[in-house]
Amino acid sequence: MESKKSPKADVGRNASIYFAVGLALMLYLTYSSINHKTYEKKEIDIAYAEVDEELEEEVPITEQIQTPPPPPPPPAAPEVIEVVEDEEEVEETVIESSESDQEDEIVEVEDVEVEEVEEDVEVPFAVIENVPEYPGCNKGNNAKKKKCMSDKITKFVQRNFNTDLAGDLGLSGRQRINVIFKIDKTGKITGIRSRAPHPRLEKEAARVINKLPKMKPGKQRGKAVTVPYSLPIIFQVQD
Repeated sequence: MESKKSPKADVGRNASIYFAVGLALMLYLTYSSINHKTYEKKEIDIAYAEVDEELEEEVPITEQIQTPPPPPPPPAAPEVIEVVEDEEEVEETVIESSESDQEDEIVEVEDVEVEEVEEDVEVPFAVIENVPEYPGCNKGNNAKKKKCMSDKITKFVQRNFNTDLAGDLGLSGRQRINVIFKIDKTGKITGIRSRAPHPRLEKEAARVINKLPKMKPGKQRGKAVTVPYSLPIIFQVQD
């Protein structure tokens, strides 16, 4: 039985050629894939610098100072000088000599008396050589006279000070008044100063101290001096 297929339609007759071509293509692809090289990609930072625009330098504006023109030259002196006659007569002053001649009489000058101004010296009560003497305290040494004077002044203040004044002013409790005064060179009481919780008490203390009797002044090196004296007045206000 004869085959009905055309010999041109026979696929198997070129199979060896197709196989050889396919094999060569596969070998080429395999070779290419083996020899192909790959590189790792890295991020590359590209540094750049910013360049600022050039600063324009300001050139200061200088003002040209114009010097003033020189002053004009003084006018020339006149060639002709006029002489003016002075009709007024000038009296000449004659200065007489102050030197004395041998014929002058010498006048004797009497001696000029110069008065000494006594200084007001103050000596503290604690170191005075001769303490001021309160009336009735002229006996004993300096220490006894001091104690006698302190006792006499304290009793005098107690008799004359109005202690009821503090109650009338609404004050209560223990009251203290500090008084400072001076016994001058004549024995009088001067320079009274007081400090108290109320101005009325200060005036009352000054009034009482001002009534103290005149004393014999204290002496330092045989001369009368001013002696300051401090006196605290303390009393209790009865409720």
